[in-house]
Amino acid sequence: MLSCLLIAFLLLLPGSVHKTEKLPCFHQLHPIVSQDGDLVIGIFLSLFSVEVNKVIGAELFKNPPNKACKPYQWLLKNYQQALALMFAMEEINRNPNLLPNITLGFHLYNTYHSDASTLESSLRWLSGQGQLIPNYSCREQDKTVAVVGGVTSALSVQMGTLLDLYKFPQISYGPFDFILSDKVQFPSLYQMALKDSSLPKGVVRLIVYFEWNWIGLITTDDMRGEEFLWEMRAEMVRNEVCVSYTEKIPVSERRHMESQETFMPRILTSSTMVIVIHGDTDSLMILRYSDAPIFLTQKVWIATSQWDITMRPLYRFGQNFHGALTFSYLMSEIPGFKAFLKTVTPSKYLDDILLKGFWLSAFRCPDQAENPEQEICFPNASLETLPLCSFDMNMSGLSYTIYNTIYAVAWALHEMLMRKLEKSSVGDEKNLILHSWQLHSSLKNTQFNNSAGDQVFVNENRSTEAQYTIMNYVWFPNETEALVKVGHFVPQSPRGQDFTICKEAIVWGWGHSKVPCGVCSDSCGPGFRKTPLEGKAACCFDCSPCPEGEISNQMNAEQCLKCPEAEYPNKQRDRCLPKTVAFLNGKEPLGMTLVFVAVSFSLLTALVLGVFVKFQDTPIVKANNRTLSYTLLISLIFCFLCSLLFIGCPTPVTCLLQQTVFGVVFTVAVSSILAKTMIVVLAFRGVRPGSRIRTFLNPRVSNYVVLICSGIQVIFCGTWLGTAPPFPEADTHSEYGHIIMRCNEGSVLAFYCVLGYMALLALGSFTVAFLARNLPDTFNEAKFITFSMLVFCSVWASFLPTYQSTKGKAMVTVEIFSILASSAGLLGCIFIPKCYVILLKPERNTLEQMKKKQDSQGRILSEARPYTSSCGNNRLK
Repeated sequence: MLSCLLIAFLLLLPGSVHKTEKLPCFHQLHPIVSQDGDLVIGIFLSLFSVEVNKVIGAELFKNPPNKACKPYQWLLKNYQQALALMFAMEEINRNPNLLPNITLGFHLYNTYHSDASTLESSLRWLSGQGQLIPNYSCREQDKTVAVVGGVTSALSVQMGTLLDLYKFPQISYGPFDFILSDKVQFPSLYQMALKDSSLPKGVVRLIVYFEWNWIGLITTDDMRGEEFLWEMRAEMVRNEVCVSYTEKIPVSERRHMESQETFMPRILTSSTMVIVIHGDTDSLMILRYSDAPIFLTQKVWIATSQWDITMRPLYRFGQNFHGALTFSYLMSEIPGFKAFLKTVTPSKYLDDILLKGFWLSAFRCPDQAENPEQEICFPNASLETLPLCSFDMNMSGLSYTIYNTIYAVAWALHEMLMRKLEKSSVGDEKNLILHSWQLHSSLKNTQFNNSAGDQVFVNENRSTEAQYTIMNYVWFPNETEALVKVGHFVPQSPRGQDFTICKEAIVWGWGHSKVPCGVCSDSCGPGFRKTPLEGKAACCFDCSPCPEGEISNQMNAEQCLKCPEAEYPNKQRDRCLPKTVAFLNGKEPLGMTLVFVAVSFSLLTALVLGVFVKFQDTPIVKANNRTLSYTLLISLIFCFLCSLLFIGCPTPVTCLLQQTVFGVVFTVAVSSILAKTMIVVLAFRGVRPGSRIRTFLNPRVSNYVVLICSGIQVIFCGTWLGTAPPFPEADTHSEYGHIIMRCNEGSVLAFYCVLGYMALLALGSFTVAFLARNLPDTFNEAKFITFSMLVFCSVWASFLPTYQSTKGKAMVTVEIFSILASSAGLLGCIFIPKCYVILLKPERNTLEQMKKKQDSQGRILSEARPYTSSCGNNRLK
């Protein structure tokens, strides 16, 4: 003990000098504030920080080692943690049911973010009375029972490594870290904070709600920061949100200056509008000490629960984070705490040099650094008059945890003392002596309800998940500021009720009236699809219109979708419209016109047939086989009428009849023309007596020609119907926006065989008629047949390419037009001239008139060809 006192005396010499100099460096006292008690708790809070700038850094190296004062900066808002400590101590010491007849005291130390400072403070606590004597304790009686500290995981590890050697219980009030829950590495460390494992989900829910997908991540360069990055990336991938960049801020003070010069320019030059920043308030000192121009950029900041975004060293530059959104702990209000804060003044705690220094700094008293023992300015002021950047009357998350931590130690001590009292006999005072290592058994099982009614557990395995309030930081033109509640995130609530946000209540920074755009590429609207950019993140893309026949009806579609067969895309290609069923309708103008023409021509043909029947005994009707003329006229009637099968919605019956009836009746008509042409030629060539050709002039021969030629076509059609008959189908591709109801030919080969056979007959008829066009016969139809077949062949020769190049209703219309035109050509060229003679020139329809004409034709022919005159004379007889 004597050696301890001697060493302490030597170490106290500079301190005595400081006392004569009115303690100008009160912030370097160890401890800063102490309150005696039967049992003492060591408290390590971060209340001051070394300023980070080049000028002060240079001055530090110029200062001699024995220089007492070093530049420091108040972390004003952290002083609420000290007041929460005092409030909890006063409540416990007044409570007769908690630690009766025992008072709790504390020794308050300041912690800096450096290994050396943390170890120094821990050693001073272990040595006692603020002296730095490794492995010695100069306390007369060991009253120390526990240490409360570790605002960051790094500080907890640095302190825990030393304190664990002496089995001192260390209760961390900083953010929860799963790494510190390893009892093999940290057997004496306990964490009181709520778990933050759902925080990344809440942040991403907020990002997705505002449709942001291009995010910058800033976190502290420690294990908690690394864990947060992993969880954020995983959650962002699940929600298709991309990381623009990640920056890690060193937690050590000595590296702040160099890091500021490297990563700050990258943040400034990035096009990313939305930045998520994670870390505790004290570790993010670089952001608080950065110059104002650093943040004069239009960014949307999302701060997580451990960073107090309002905290800064200067009263100006609050607009740097105007419009930021921050996740704060959702906590119950501790009864009496606000009333306690309103009563705090330096006059109430005269011996508290820490409160006096805080008051001088917070109320901006002049010359505070030179003379902290000056008269207090605004002695009757209240803490609630201070701006938000200096002090907050609402209990912070760290203050709430410190409050619960002090009570947790008190309840653990109370339980341990009660057990000792039960085991000890009367007057056995040795058993009542408490040792810090004995507190572990009680601490790990401690649970209680605090004054707000919340259940508190010291066991990390039973710690509950944190709940969050989403706050909007607003900076007003009069340099006041506020945190406005705009939503909440409660992970334990059912999906849909766990996250709420009031978008209308949010004030965005930099004059934004709408939600800022936080995307890499503008969204692709309906009708477009995303086209990835090579070498870029998935959130960076181009927008390409959907291909023909496809749509996209949502934003940022990866692929376009094809419309069902019965639907088609609209012009914007953002939805499918039902196709209109289309066919050649008889109620439409085109259909009505074609029906009218077909019926009119069929009636006209029937009229011609009636004329021929009425004047059947006249020479012009008898000429060239009267039966063939009747057959031809009847087939033409059916030719005109068969076009009606193509009008209307196709059915299985009409599809079977369309091409087959058309093929058969036209074959009959063409066969009749062929037979008539053959009769003309045979009659002229077969007039000599005994000629075998005369046997083919029998009327039955012409009938056989018609039957045989038509029968071959019937065989073709029967084979067609038996193998691959036509059938109705819905053509969804030929015409945009329409479903064309048409007849599928079934067998295309059979269809063209029918047409080809009919074309062969027509070509034969045309050839024979063309060769016989000048034969000298009064009743010769060869010229008329030649013209009719010329019209017929021209129509159907132009039909084939036109039919192949058209689709939908146009195909049916082309075929109907070809049927009507060719039929009308046959009717007009063959029968109209004869009807003209029969009805209008009856005098020419006599045998005498015909003989005179025939004589003149024979003389002309005999003069031209003498070798055929006998034939001509024989024909006239």
